[in-house]
Amino acid sequence: VSSTNVSRTHHRVHVDERTSSASFCTFLRTTEEEEARMDAGESAAKGRPADAEAELRALAIDGDVGGDGEAIKRKEQAIAATVESLAARGDAEGLRRLMHELRPLYAKIAKAKTAKIVRQVIDAIAKIPGTKQLQVEVCKEQAEWARSEKRTFLRQRIEARLVNLYLETKEFTAALELIQKLLMEVKRLDDKLLLVDIHLLESRIHHALRNLPKAKAALTAARTAANSIYVPPATQSSIDSQSGVLHAEEKDYKTAYSYFFEAFEQQSTLDDPRAILSFKYMLLSKIMCNQADDVANIISSKGGLKYQGVDVDAMQAVATSYTKRSLHEFERSLRDYDAQLGQDPIIQNHLNSLYNTLLEQNLCRLIEPYSRVEIAHLAQRIELPEKQVEVKLSQMILDKVIDGTLDQGAGCLIIFDEIPPNSLYPEAIDTMKNMEGVVASLFRKSEKLAA
Repeated sequence: VSSTNVSRTHHRVHVDERTSSASFCTFLRTTEEEEARMDAGESAAKGRPADAEAELRALAIDGDVGGDGEAIKRKEQAIAATVESLAARGDAEGLRRLMHELRPLYAKIAKAKTAKIVRQVIDAIAKIPGTKQLQVEVCKEQAEWARSEKRTFLRQRIEARLVNLYLETKEFTAALELIQKLLMEVKRLDDKLLLVDIHLLESRIHHALRNLPKAKAALTAARTAANSIYVPPATQSSIDSQSGVLHAEEKDYKTAYSYFFEAFEQQSTLDDPRAILSFKYMLLSKIMCNQADDVANIISSKGGLKYQGVDVDAMQAVATSYTKRSLHEFERSLRDYDAQLGQDPIIQNHLNSLYNTLLEQNLCRLIEPYSRVEIAHLAQRIELPEKQVEVKLSQMILDKVIDGTLDQGAGCLIIFDEIPPNSLYPEAIDTMKNMEGVVASLFRKSEKLAA
């Protein structure tokens, strides 16, 4: 009996070994087939993009991953290849459909991997020009899905991205409403890093609405939250950049330059595409604090040579025209580099202020020899419309830059003679104050004597 049991046991062992071997061979065949499909898809992408895309999409969506880490990894590779292929063709709607098709897969993989895939697809859509509105719709859809699946971590980050999109599309009311809800949620969860990002967004929104006190308060809150945690260099550079923007709004361009320099150094080290923007803000700060001569040295420095291009050329042209105090060269720079200077509201706002300063300086230089001068003559000399010159002169008189008046009937500017300061009246006022003190002192003494 014992020998029979032993033989049966040996038989079962051999059968189990054959079964395991067969299962392992099946797994290898499956792996080899999927790898072959991946290779076929990637190679076909070079010749037949549509066939490659279909092959990769099928591999990404079809099939069950179970708990197999290798299968999940192959799925991720297939999804990444599909996303890259769709982005290369500029098929934003295809990427949107892919996100819906991948939802059954999200239930079978880790939440962190789901968040990575969702972020990867949204980033791919963002790289396609002219898709701002589509990005808003996709973020709304994904936020609703994350809410229904109770994926709070993912939903909050998608909504933070949605706030940024609202800011870029100038939907400030929607941005403020959403960011207030996010702030309440994130403060309860005590997610400090996300809280820093949200406060930075809030500061940017209030700055865009020209509400500087609230923008500064939000930035202070971001700094406070950042002090208690490790902040990645990219986020720290965003804090420095926003600090520079707000100091520039207060006309403190030297402090603004130091913040922009800190942001630029960090972004340059990370090869962040925002580095060129911080570099432009650095140059703008130098121009605005009347140090335009330093712009050429900064551009030719080791850090500046890396970012040579049309953006830097635009700032150099502005610096040159400001150094020459030439209004015409300044206007020509604004026309020639409209895409680089006019599209950024921060640069445009400060350059408008610089243009007004140059215009005032040129007008003051022209009217200096005259006590009475025709507005038409000034307009002809400065080569600007007469109406624009008249409005500017009125503004300068109200701001007490010019001591004079406009005779609109004769079309002239009358400059008043400079009246030398008369010290008689201030001295008389001082004497009266002293007399008041003496009388008050005598009155107090008389009250003491009477008592």
